[in-house]
Amino acid sequence: MRHSPLDAVHRSLGARMVPFGGWEMPVAYPSGTLEEHRACRSAAVVFDVSHLGTVRVAGAGATDALQRTLTNDLGKVAPGRAQYTHLLDPDDASVVDDIIVWWLAEDLFDVMPNASNTDGVVGALGAGGGGGPEVRDTTGERAVLAVQGPEARARLAAVAPDAAAVGRFRVASFEFAGLPCTVAGTGYTGEDGVECAVPVAVAEEFWRAVTAEGVVPAGLGARDTLRLEAGLPLHGHELGPGITTLNAGLGWVVGWDKGPFRGRDALAAQRDAGVTPVLRGFRAEGRRPPRDGATVRRGGAAVGTVSSGNFSPTLGCGIALAFVDPSVAEGDAVVIDVRGTELPATCVPTPFV
Repeated sequence: MRHSPLDAVHRSLGARMVPFGGWEMPVAYPSGTLEEHRACRSAAVVFDVSHLGTVRVAGAGATDALQRTLTNDLGKVAPGRAQYTHLLDPDDASVVDDIIVWWLAEDLFDVMPNASNTDGVVGALGAGGGGGPEVRDTTGERAVLAVQGPEARARLAAVAPDAAAVGRFRVASFEFAGLPCTVAGTGYTGEDGVECAVPVAVAEEFWRAVTAEGVVPAGLGARDTLRLEAGLPLHGHELGPGITTLNAGLGWVVGWDKGPFRGRDALAAQRDAGVTPVLRGFRAEGRRPPRDGATVRRGGAAVGTVSSGNFSPTLGCGIALAFVDPSVAEGDAVVIDVRGTELPATCVPTPFV
C-alpha cells in the first residue's frame, strides 16, 4: 500500500483512511462527507489527489508518441494547455484509462493517469522502443492538491497568486517556498478550481498554507459525490473493461482525423455498427439512492444497469448514471431495483448539478 506525502497530515486531522487504487487515502475528515461536499459547492475545499499518477514524457517524438497512443488530438491545443483523453485496449476499444495530459512545453508533457493504471500507461507510451521520447513515472516526486469551489481561486491567491490565475484547462508554472511547481486549471467536481503539483519537500507546507486561508480539507467520499452530481465518469464504473469511449457518450475525446491511434479500428467498427448500451442520467424520487449494479426497468422489462448511484446533497434526492438501451430517452420513467425495492426515477440530462 502506497502513502501520500501528506499521510501524516491527514491522520493528524482525524481522517478516515481507506485503500484506493493501491494507496491509502482519506475518504473523509471528522466533519463528514456531506459537509465537505457542501463546502465545495459554496466556498472552497482541498483534496489530496497524490494517488493520481504522473508520467513525464519528454524529448524528440513526445508529441507523436501521445498522438499514436491516446484518443484525443493534441492538434486541437498547444503547449500551456491541458487535454482530457483516453487510452484504449487495442483489441476491443475498452477504455483502459481516462487521462488528463498537461502540455508543459514543446515535447514535454505530464500525463496524469488514474492511480492503479500508471504502469500500464508507462508501458503503452513507451511501446515504440528505443529512439523514442523518455517516458518516466514521476509520481513519487510530487504531491497533487486540488483546490476546488467558487472561492478556490480567491483563497489560493493569498498563497500562490500565479497558480490561482491559471485559466480553465490551461497549464502554468509557479513557485512556492523557492521551488518550481506546476498548476493546471482542472478538477473533478464540476466547480471552478485548479490542481497543483508541488515537490514532496514542500507538500505539507503548501497544504497548511492553503488550509490556513479557510480552504476545507475534503476526502475521496466528497470527491465522488461531487463528480457524480457533475455527471463525470469514474474509471471502473463508467469506463473500463467492456466499456468504450462511445458507450460512455464521450465521442468528443476522439480525434478521428488525426491518423492512426491505439484502438482506433475497433472503436470505428463499433461506431459504424451502432453503439449499445449508452450512458444516461437518472433522478430518483425521494432520498433513497440507487446503487451500482442495480437493474433499470422500463415497462417491466430490464433496459440497463446502474454504473454509479448515490444521494445528491445538492438536490436532496438519489441520482444515478446507468448504461441502458439507446431507446431510453430523456423524460422516460423507469424503476430501479434497489435490493428488491422498486425506486421510481426519470431519465434526465447531465450534469445533474
